[in-house]
Amino acid sequence: MAPQRFLRQVLPVLLLLGILAAAVYATRGARLAPADFVFNNGTEIQTLDPATVTGVPEGRAIRMVFEGLLVAHPKTLEPQPGCAESWEVSDDGLTYTFHLRKNARWSNGDLITADDFMWSFERFLDPRTAAEYAYMAWYIEGAEAFTTEVEDGAPKHSFDTVGIKKLDDYTLQFHLNSPTPFFLELMAFYPMFPVSRKNIEDAKEKYPNSWSREWLKPENIICNGPYVVEFRRVNDRVRFKKNPMYWDADNVAFETVDALAVESYTTSLNMYLTGAAQWIDVPPANVIQELMPREDFLPIPYLGSYFYRVNVTKPPLDNKLVRQALSLAIPRQAITESVTKAGQVPAYSLVPPGMAGYTGAEMAHGSSYEADLARARELIVEAGYGPGGKQFPTIEVHYNTADSHRDIAIVIADAWAKNLGVNVKLLNQEWKVYLDTQSSLGYDVSRSAWIGDYADPNTYIDLFMTGGENNKTGWGDPEYDRLVRMGNSELDPAKRMSIMAEAEALLMDAMAIMPIYFYVTQTTYSPRLGGYYPNVKDEHFPKYWYWMDDEELSAKRAAYPDDGRHEEVKAWGPSEGLYPPSHPKARNGQRPEEPQEAR
Repeated sequence: MAPQRFLRQVLPVLLLLGILAAAVYATRGARLAPADFVFNNGTEIQTLDPATVTGVPEGRAIRMVFEGLLVAHPKTLEPQPGCAESWEVSDDGLTYTFHLRKNARWSNGDLITADDFMWSFERFLDPRTAAEYAYMAWYIEGAEAFTTEVEDGAPKHSFDTVGIKKLDDYTLQFHLNSPTPFFLELMAFYPMFPVSRKNIEDAKEKYPNSWSREWLKPENIICNGPYVVEFRRVNDRVRFKKNPMYWDADNVAFETVDALAVESYTTSLNMYLTGAAQWIDVPPANVIQELMPREDFLPIPYLGSYFYRVNVTKPPLDNKLVRQALSLAIPRQAITESVTKAGQVPAYSLVPPGMAGYTGAEMAHGSSYEADLARARELIVEAGYGPGGKQFPTIEVHYNTADSHRDIAIVIADAWAKNLGVNVKLLNQEWKVYLDTQSSLGYDVSRSAWIGDYADPNTYIDLFMTGGENNKTGWGDPEYDRLVRMGNSELDPAKRMSIMAEAEALLMDAMAIMPIYFYVTQTTYSPRLGGYYPNVKDEHFPKYWYWMDDEELSAKRAAYPDDGRHEEVKAWGPSEGLYPPSHPKARNGQRPEEPQEAR
């Protein structure tokens, strides 16, 4: 079905405002030469510093411009060579040795050496950096003590006490506390990516009062990934330009890529349907059923949990019975069937299904929503509220700007009011402010989500250790912390999974978080886009992307299964394709006259 027909039949009124908003975006970019590829990143990114972010939009942007020792395979997500061309693991699983490639350079032309990684890991673990993901490197000997044992704000110990050693200019060695099955995956995760010491130190010298912002500006930032930042327009786009110094530049197809900051799902969809963007992360929920048959929308389950964090330091939410009652009264089935609509699964645990060997621990719940409501009302009374008790104070549900988050919050607020007599007000904040509010515990109940950083329950369970940077609830339990540490050092896989499930059971009883649903992918992308594969983490890597020509696109379509899920649609992108220089179909470096259709 042509996009124009789709708009007429499915969205005659709803998308009108989105069309106008999309036109505004098109007008903003009208004076720009079109990028080879445009995707919607969903919001304005907080920063491009790999050490200090945790958000999905930031992760996408950081993978454009930085690269770690390893990278992930675009389909299997298995670790592949990045800045390191090879590595060895000792028989006892405690020592990892990485050999850096000697042709890897920073975007200013400087060679990348083991010193760059040593300095970057020291900065990442330094408590003054305030890296929220620092705990993920605590599997390395001495790393936790370096981060947590502090004098006058600075590390008490020398970095020499940390098990990261430079053997020579191109060899780096890590010594771990215990075997860590997912350590290679961590080395492909963006917080472990290096940054240029020269970049930061030059900024400190030139801008002593504002260096922390200045080093990241397009004119200053030094990168080592497939792209560099050409320019950034706040609340519009970041344009990335191919990095000629990148060691694998011959296998990078797109010369320019735009990451848009469109928060409206309706505007985003309209930009896709008109070719102004060729990949969007989330469409509006109320058109998902119409998208389902199309070849450009193929949702699959992935390792993501949608939940509400609870500020357990704030009455009445400091009462576990109140938290349990509120969680039981969430209409999960109604949310997945009437709001999200893409096949999401109601969740009663934090860890999503799909982890090999792991059976999660669910919160206590009944066989029906009616049974859960009956128990929720009992718990509210046990907590001293409701009939014959105290008036329940108004609570606030906090969420970041997005249509779906608002719609879910409205459904939950209505259920709490009708069934428990709890008055609720809603607080919507833009992404950066939302993150700051959550980190400072400036909320009552806060919309949250976590996408697995690797396929192991630990990526979820260790979030809620006492005082953890990504805990953000005020909750802690020494027994929980003990179990997580025990699980991390357990060598027997079955025992390890059992210990992790014990820890999750404690969290589900404490109800410091309220699970709501498990994710499915919702990305919508041009069928012509090559090097892009659905996967269980919904992570995608720009160095692999290219445009298929008509011949390759036809072959792809001919291989579709006959399942009613692959209705052909307009394939945005140049019909002649756009391949990397190393590809046999590359046109000797010539760019197509019109990089995108309908631009």
